[in-house]
Amino acid sequence: MASTPQSTEHGLSKFHRLLLDQVRHEFTASHQYVALAAWFDDRHLPQLARIFYRQSLEERDHAMMIVRYLLDRDVPTSIPRVDEIQNDFDAPRDLVALALAQEQRVTEQFHVLQRVAREENDYTGEQFLQWFLSEQVEEEHKMSTILAVLDRAAGGSMFEVETWLAREMPDETGGDADAPETAGPALTV
Repeated sequence: MASTPQSTEHGLSKFHRLLLDQVRHEFTASHQYVALAAWFDDRHLPQLARIFYRQSLEERDHAMMIVRYLLDRDVPTSIPRVDEIQNDFDAPRDLVALALAQEQRVTEQFHVLQRVAREENDYTGEQFLQWFLSEQVEEEHKMSTILAVLDRAAGGSMFEVETWLAREMPDETGGDADAPETAGPALTV
């Protein structure tokens, strides 16, 4: 049992390599949310577009929180390319279902990160992840709620969905005081 993070062939612990991968996942999620927002925007669904534009900024900030942590821990950090994103959809439900699946995948990625930090006795890394794990509960709940509203809308009425979103999910302002610091300015304040 090691008392410090274990080194790999690149001099980084497995935890740090996974965190670098998570930067890519977060930037990819940000780009995917822009694609979803633009799809809704193009179809004159401003409330759905607003939610996904905002979500894109949050994912970007999550990536920058991880970058800040890596920089503060003196971990060599390079910004990766994003993965392929999806732009073509048939119906609004498809976009929200993709967003929910994406959030569920991110939750699993953070669970793996948490497990690896614990296995490597990286207590600072484990503590850093706590905010993200709590955030993922909120993110999954938001997407599953929007999906449920879409599914319940009478006759698939997007007007009803838009009205509900404007009333029940207004634009969120103000940051989370407990959130990790970003590298550079946060965009979701």
